[in-house]
Amino acid sequence: MSGAHHLTTVAAGASEHRPLIITLFGLFVVATLIITVWAGRQTKDAADFYAGGRQFTGFQNGLAISGDYMSAASFLGIAGAIALFGYDGFLYSIGFLVAWLVALLLVAEPLRNSGRYTMGDVLAYRMRQRPVRTAAGTSTIVVSIFYLLAQMAGAGVLVSLLLGITSDGGKVAVVALVGVLMIVYVTIGGMKGTTWVQMIKAVLLIAGALLITLLVLVKFNFNVSDLLGKAAENSGQGVKFLEPGLKYGKDATSKLDFLSLGLALVLGTAGLPHILIRFYTVPTAKAARKSVNWAIGIIGAFYLMTIALGFGAAALLERADILASNKAGNTAAPLLAQAVGGGADSTGGAVLLAVISAVAFATILAVVAGLTLASSSSFAHDLYVNVIRRGKATEQEEVRAARWSTVVIGAIAIGLGALARDLNVAGLVALAFAVAASANLPTILYSLFWKRFNTQGALWSIYGGLVSAVGLVLFSPVVSGKPTSMFKDADFFWFPLENPGIISIPLGFLLGWLGTVLAKEKADPRKFAELEVRSLTGTGAH
Repeated sequence: MSGAHHLTTVAAGASEHRPLIITLFGLFVVATLIITVWAGRQTKDAADFYAGGRQFTGFQNGLAISGDYMSAASFLGIAGAIALFGYDGFLYSIGFLVAWLVALLLVAEPLRNSGRYTMGDVLAYRMRQRPVRTAAGTSTIVVSIFYLLAQMAGAGVLVSLLLGITSDGGKVAVVALVGVLMIVYVTIGGMKGTTWVQMIKAVLLIAGALLITLLVLVKFNFNVSDLLGKAAENSGQGVKFLEPGLKYGKDATSKLDFLSLGLALVLGTAGLPHILIRFYTVPTAKAARKSVNWAIGIIGAFYLMTIALGFGAAALLERADILASNKAGNTAAPLLAQAVGGGADSTGGAVLLAVISAVAFATILAVVAGLTLASSSSFAHDLYVNVIRRGKATEQEEVRAARWSTVVIGAIAIGLGALARDLNVAGLVALAFAVAASANLPTILYSLFWKRFNTQGALWSIYGGLVSAVGLVLFSPVVSGKPTSMFKDADFFWFPLENPGIISIPLGFLLGWLGTVLAKEKADPRKFAELEVRSLTGTGAH
């Protein structure tokens, strides 16, 4: 996330109201910690820690899925992208929302029926346990850490902006604080604590977005045409701001980049580990289906509101101010809250800025807790219990391993997040989606729906998708060669696209097929028949 400077307008409004801002932040953190400790006392075994005892209703889980999905990239990133690029920025909202149809139609119900705690459970059911669980665990941890980086960097910028922290040491301390809170949430509360935090955060985020949307519409007498017209005029781009092509479509490379990004967004959701584990927290397949329906409704309403947030920021803020605050536009939503609340010098502006920023901070905390839980669950359940201990660990040992791995993964996230505090968040999030779509999705779909799929196919698909996605991004403009790259002064990119999806996703599917047809071992048709019955009916599932 580049250009993490605090705006003078924010500083002016925030400095005299800083005690209020810190109090609001503190209240949220204390409230969520109390909920986590309460949930932790009810976490007695592995089913409680990983799946919240499978006691959540479809509506509760739908709220929690929404809380898990609407990350800093959704709230801060999309509002900023629309504020800077108009129509092309809104394409992110469409991609994120359409992705849910893939999750609902292909993955949610069969996964809930056939698994227990992790993606590795489904894959290992009809294949050789140790190699497949090792691959699934590795992929889960890599995707989660990339996604974590984006959230940690977002938290660093947001809190630094509010508290007026400009020193590198201060920003590192902010990232460390987020990491410590995340470790506490997961180690104490497990899935129960994390789910309740995500549910509360989803309600807060929808309420905050709705409040700003209404305040923006009031300024334009609920005339959306006037809002869009003012946004186009204020952007300096005129009508072009409301048409495709401002960011994508200028040349063949940007058109391919758009296609690649769209593929990653639409197919990535159904392979994101922290979303997949949410399907195990409900008692039945019907509840899993209902929770995804609720999530689509809630997330759809939120992404509709991003139109008002993004175009409202374009209409009411100066483009130069948004860019001065953050080159990626990630602070457009908090700045808009300040503007509609009465401006930089007003108490109303400071209060709204503090509230929306506290909600954004809550968003980050809830998402990092979900991600950390997904990766620690995969390490403990797939790698520790089934690979290292060969299935002989007790439930207490498994939960202890999950808690220790949370601390280690949290420490890695703090270290990398401190390094990534000025990096491009959008690139990191898109990478997580691309890796999930390249490595996880082909393997899940082949396992559930292809009778011949075998261990070699699964390993080729996961490792091939993982290596190709990460490798292509390392040599792309996201990492080097541009002013917005991670390493601005270096230039070692030869892959022209910012997202590898258009190559790595088909490659993941192709390698899964190729590995299967070239393998000497044959899949056991009886195991597939059993998995098919389980995935359709839930019979025999844990």
